[in-house]
Amino acid sequence: MVVLKGLLALLLAWLMGRYGARALGLLGRLTPTEKDDRFFQLLGYAWWGAVLLGTLSYLAHLFALPFEPFASWGKALADWLGARGFALLAVLGLTLLGYRLIPLLLARLPEPEGKLTREAVRRRTLRSVSESALKATLLVFGGLLFLSNLGLNISALLAGAGVAGLALSFAAQNLIRDFLNGFFILLEDQYGVGDIVQIGSVGGQVERFTLRLTVLRDLEGRVHFLPNSEVRQVTVLTQEWSRAVVDVSVAYKEDLDRVLEVFRDEVARFHQDPAWRETFTAAPEVLGVQALGDSGVVIRVLFSTKPAQQWPVAREFRKRIKTRLDREGIEIPYPHQKLYFGEPLRLEKGV
Repeated sequence: MVVLKGLLALLLAWLMGRYGARALGLLGRLTPTEKDDRFFQLLGYAWWGAVLLGTLSYLAHLFALPFEPFASWGKALADWLGARGFALLAVLGLTLLGYRLIPLLLARLPEPEGKLTREAVRRRTLRSVSESALKATLLVFGGLLFLSNLGLNISALLAGAGVAGLALSFAAQNLIRDFLNGFFILLEDQYGVGDIVQIGSVGGQVERFTLRLTVLRDLEGRVHFLPNSEVRQVTVLTQEWSRAVVDVSVAYKEDLDRVLEVFRDEVARFHQDPAWRETFTAAPEVLGVQALGDSGVVIRVLFSTKPAQQWPVAREFRKRIKTRLDREGIEIPYPHQKLYFGEPLRLEKGV
């Protein structure tokens, strides 16, 4: 029992020293000058020294070591802490330790195969939601145990918290809507971590999802925090499969039957390329003439791809068809205009 108390004291001392020094360092970074940073750094060293001194004194008293004045200091510290003080430190230390262990334990779960399969997206989303929920639950129970060891009546506190929560719920309706909407997004698997979505005027990849908010990172690296209550309509670009729509213009003077044959041949070559074959979920389609534009005839091609592969497929096909059309001598038009000045001026004899 004595050895167990000693090990627990070492654990609590390490947690108190680490998080206390980290809190002092954070306060130092919030100050405006570098001198303040050095001051708070010295305070962090002093905090570690105080924790180390208290721990050595407590251990000297615990194991009845004849080291004075450490043994006397340890006895005074033990009398001051008492059973309740030791329990307070134990609850605080174990709560902090559990808070740190939750993401580490969830990270050890096996990763699903595939990057954007629905199983992989759902697992990553559930892991993100589980982490936030477990952390919140741990902090609530740790806080209740801490207050209980302080001698407070937890039953009365919970009853008061229920009444206060009912009163606050009217002022926190948006927060409640966030949680409800987030729950149904998760339940219905509308989107998840890793999906590429468009929510209103904001689009990007879902980096993090909790019951309260959705975090998106767009193509320029900007991060957008969207409360789930504001997710009215969402467009998911990576649900099960994706599609690339490629429009290419050719000149009006070209033979369209020959042009379409060239397109079909190049599409077939692209689809059969071993480096790209696994990207497609179905055979591509050359739909034909899509529009008669101002400068040329628009040919449309459809590619069905795995999720999030529509953009690299479209870029690669544009490069290939440009090279092929140049080789075949088929003109890709560019905007141009013809100017008409009306009938030429004619001068009659004798005028």
